This record gives sequence, C-alpha cells and structure tokens, in this order.
Amino acid sequence: MRLRRRDNNLASGTLEAPARVDRRTKNLIPRLHAGDIAVVDHEDLDRVAAEGLVSARVTAVVNASQSLSGRYPAQGALVLLKSGIPLIDGIGVSAFNSIREGETVSLVNNRVFVDGQLMGKGAKPTIDELERRLELAREAVRGQLGEFATNTLQYLADEPELITDDLDLPEIASTITQRQVLVVVRGIDYREDLSTLKRSGYVSEMRPVLIGVDGGADALLEVGLTPDLIVGDFDSVSRDALNCGAQLLVHAYPGGEAPGATRLERLGFEYTVVEGLGTSEDIAMRIAFEKSAELIVLVGSHTSMADFFDKGRRGMASTFLTRMKVSSILVDAKGVGRLYRTQVRKRDLALLVLSAIFTLAVIAVVTEPVRLLLRTLWLNLGM
Repeated sequence: MRLRRRDNNLASGTLEAPARVDRRTKNLIPRLHAGDIAVVDHEDLDRVAAEGLVSARVTAVVNASQSLSGRYPAQGALVLLKSGIPLIDGIGVSAFNSIREGETVSLVNNRVFVDGQLMGKGAKPTIDELERRLELAREAVRGQLGEFATNTLQYLADEPELITDDLDLPEIASTITQRQVLVVVRGIDYREDLSTLKRSGYVSEMRPVLIGVDGGADALLEVGLTPDLIVGDFDSVSRDALNCGAQLLVHAYPGGEAPGATRLERLGFEYTVVEGLGTSEDIAMRIAFEKSAELIVLVGSHTSMADFFDKGRRGMASTFLTRMKVSSILVDAKGVGRLYRTQVRKRDLALLVLSAIFTLAVIAVVTEPVRLLLRTLWLNLGM
C-alpha cells in the first residue's frame, strides 16, 4: 500500500506509508517517492535539507534526533510544518535502528509503529512552539559565534596552506582564464537564484563556465543548463548528471583519500582527482580563482553567518577562509541577478534600433508626400 492517510494532522488520526531510512538526509532525498515517510537522524535540521524533503513530497518526517536543539536557529523543522508536513521529533537512535527501508510505518499521534509493534515515540512540535524556540536559539547564537571564530582561527593555524598554497590542478578541459565562472551548490535558494540568472539573460550573454558542486550539477540540469565541470565526492550526483558530458573532478582529502572515486570506478566513468583541504565547494572556488577567472558567481552557498549556522557543519571554517581568499573576484548570485536586470544589453539595444528603422520605413511607405517624392525620384532615375 502506497499510502493510507486519514488526516494530515498526526494529533487527530493515523497515517501509514512506506518508510525510507537514512542517517544522511541528502542521501535519502534522491530515494524518496511522493507519499513516503522520511526517517532520518538529523540534529538541527537545516533549511536546505527540509526544502529537499518538501520537494520530494513526503507525507511525514520522523527524526531520531532533535530537529531544533536550540544551539542555533536551525530553520528546517519550521519549513516542514509550514509546508504542511507533520514531524515526529526525537524518537531516539534505538527506534531509528529498528525501522527498515520500505517497511510500512504507522504514525499515531506521537508514536511510531511497524506491524502493530511500537518502535518509539517522540514529540510533535507545533509552529508556535518552534517559533518560540527559534527566538531563544537566536539568543544562543552569541556563544556559537565565539565558537565559530575560535574554530576558524584554529583551522587557519593548523592548515595555513589553505590560504597560502595553490592546488595541484590537473588539465581542465574548459578555458577559465578571464572568463566568468558560475559555481552552483545545491544549497540556500539555489532554484530561485539559478532561475533569476537565466531569466535575466546573464547566462546567455556572459556564457560563464558552469561548475556543479556534487548535487549542484543536477540543479543546473533542472533549469536546462549543462555543467562544464562537476566537482565533489559524487555521493549525491545523479546518473543523468554523470552522463551529461561534464569533466568529473573527484575531491580527494590530503593524503589522497578520494571517497567519490569508488562510485565512479564502479559505474565506469573517467575522472580526475583534485587533492585539497576543505569542502568540495571550496575546491570549486579555488579552481576558478587559481585558473585566473574574471569573476566567480556563487549560487546556493552561504552568504551570511546565519546561513553558516543553519548548515550546521563544523568544517565550515574552511569555506569562510576560502571565501576570504577569493573575495576579490567573488560575488553572490543574488547580487548579479539584480544588477544584470538593470543593465541595457547590446542585443536589446540592437533590437530597439532595428525596430525604430522598421517603423520609419513603414511611415515613409504609407505617407502620401513621401510616396510622391519616391515616385518623382523613380521617374527621374528612369529618364
């Protein structure tokens, strides 16, 4: 049975559907079908992950951990509830481990059953409750700011080569020097930003090199654009993206460990390894910077401290430092989209001039004095 749903509100009825289970939400999302119950273990559910669950049209989310612990204002739980997706929070790791992929799960109030057996129970946060907890979490961010600053300085002390050294880059098939580069991460507002850039004419006019960071490659394909390069560990890149013709660059950590290489070898795809500190997003920005790009336009990345906290990664210090390194040519897609819409493009100007010439020609043809003058000239020339 795909779905038997008596009420969208868990407090007033029973909901049954197949379970899809994964500790990593980003690995789970590609496997979800509309109507599934997503079972995750994701403390402080971030907004990007929640938007992915909403897009997958899950019928409910069961979380082993607290979707909003209060350490910082994680937005994911509120996104789910405002989208009409019920949430059972904090059922515990033991209950999570008891639920198998594909089993029909029954949700009754705040309890989770499989084949009539109680697996666990958690909390059912409401929108009002989450908004109150978010307000308290915003106060707690002060302590997180200090921790983030300490972590960043410690990272810089331990790994100064992130700032001082260049990558050992392989041959890049696409010419990047003095071209604009669009780096796409499947993160905050990526759909909106990509659509804005495409509608504004930026992509068609500037023809930037397109770099997809893992799932960012699929984000480009969603709007009808084909990536030139795909950079990452390839854990969330679809087969369609792998087959699109882009050059595949596997991010390897210092020492040569490259988790993404195993999958590509198994599937029979050719790839090149790029070894470097930080995240795959950092590597993509550094490739563009070290290949002397004119401009790096970043889609779906983190543009504020709130975004960094919402992502919830301890390793975000490397991205913060990488942004500092490439800051002279780095801009956010939102700014580019807004600025580009205000510019008069050459193509539009040419069309305007041609339209004016055509209008004058029509006026000349239909106006009697002008027609008489043209006939006189014609007769004179004929003589």
